[in-house]
Amino acid sequence: MALSDWLERRKQREARKKALADRIPPGQELTDKWPVLHYGVIPPFDPYQWDFTVKGLVKGDGLRLSYREFMALPRVTVEADMHCVTGWSKLDNLWEGVAFREILRRVSLQPHAKYVTVFCDGGYTTNLPLDVLMDDDVLFAFRHNGENLTPEHGWPLRLVVPRLYFWKSAKW
Repeated sequence: MALSDWLERRKQREARKKALADRIPPGQELTDKWPVLHYGVIPPFDPYQWDFTVKGLVKGDGLRLSYREFMALPRVTVEADMHCVTGWSKLDNLWEGVAFREILRRVSLQPHAKYVTVFCDGGYTTNLPLDVLMDDDVLFAFRHNGENLTPEHGWPLRLVVPRLYFWKSAKW
């Protein structure tokens, strides 16, 4: 690539970043790609063995769904920008999956439940306040921008909490 081409691309990128400044946190770099940040071995996926469970501070036995049962639940789509702590931002992501609230409709929480710990294959976990997960746009996603998630990006299921990715709406 010629230096003049590189300088022109940089100028265009900077102009786009300036035009979108209200959507990009300070210090973030705008990207059209989705960097892979997965660490370690990607666990194999077997739809006949995979399950989705809810247990803990719920009444009764909680909830267990097979992959087929989970995929039969009502679907939602959510558009959200993503801002990674590693310094990049990807705008206008379209997620498809099952709303957190849809899962919660299928269990009865004990009154003192205030936090949720989410466990997934590969040993990843996160814990969040229940009220954050109750936002309208929180979902368990299996598609991103019209395509199934790749294993490196969380296939078969990824928790998406836009409040955590959108810097202006973070309230806690």
